[in-house]
Amino acid sequence: MEHYSKELFLSAIKITFPVLLGYIPLGIAFGFLLTGAGYHWSYSFLMSVFIYAGSVQFISVALLAAGAGLMEFLILTLLINLRHSFYGISMLEKFSDVGRFKTYLIFALTDETYALLTTTKVPDRASKIDFYFYIAILNHFYWITGSVIGAILGSVLDIDMEGMAFVLTALFVVLTIEQYYHSKAFFPFIAAVGAGVVSIVLFSPQNMLIVSIIIGTLILLAHEKIMQAKRTSAPMADADQEGGL
Repeated sequence: MEHYSKELFLSAIKITFPVLLGYIPLGIAFGFLLTGAGYHWSYSFLMSVFIYAGSVQFISVALLAAGAGLMEFLILTLLINLRHSFYGISMLEKFSDVGRFKTYLIFALTDETYALLTTTKVPDRASKIDFYFYIAILNHFYWITGSVIGAILGSVLDIDMEGMAFVLTALFVVLTIEQYYHSKAFFPFIAAVGAGVVSIVLFSPQNMLIVSIIIGTLILLAHEKIMQAKRTSAPMADADQEGGL
């Protein structure tokens, strides 16, 4: 059992390797930004452990520098991470029997972790609970490592980090492509693209993300309702045909 658990952990490392390649440099960029704003490197560690939200952590540096109040932090964090409520709803079934790790898995559900948990099949004979936990904790570890390295280096070096923030966007694009290749249903991707285009055209860039999520969710709900109606009507139609015979 111990040997198999080790194999499962190594499998999780292999699966999360693309996230490592994105989280380490992005975490380094955050660490540089935080120490550049005059904060001790330990703040980077604490924020990455207890907040663990890349975009919020980047924005919080600007808010701290501007002397923002607690209410401003709370409102902005809620708006930025509101998309995670949609993630949570779709993970209700997967997390229904994860036991003692449930609280941490909910906390650690970043965009990239969500993408991996929804596309990666649990290995045969493996514990789903352990597999999910390994993926989540490894991604969290990558982010903490990158941010601490960046903060420590940022306290002694002067490096231009312009453009580094795009690493997170590039990482998510790669994971989306992987999800596309592993998925048997292509309609969600079509709905996502359509919702994104509509949001870009009709709304401001600041509101585009949350609006596109809402539109995409409504499209998927409507599509699922139509598909359920078709599945329900199909047996009835077959029964009518048999009755006619």
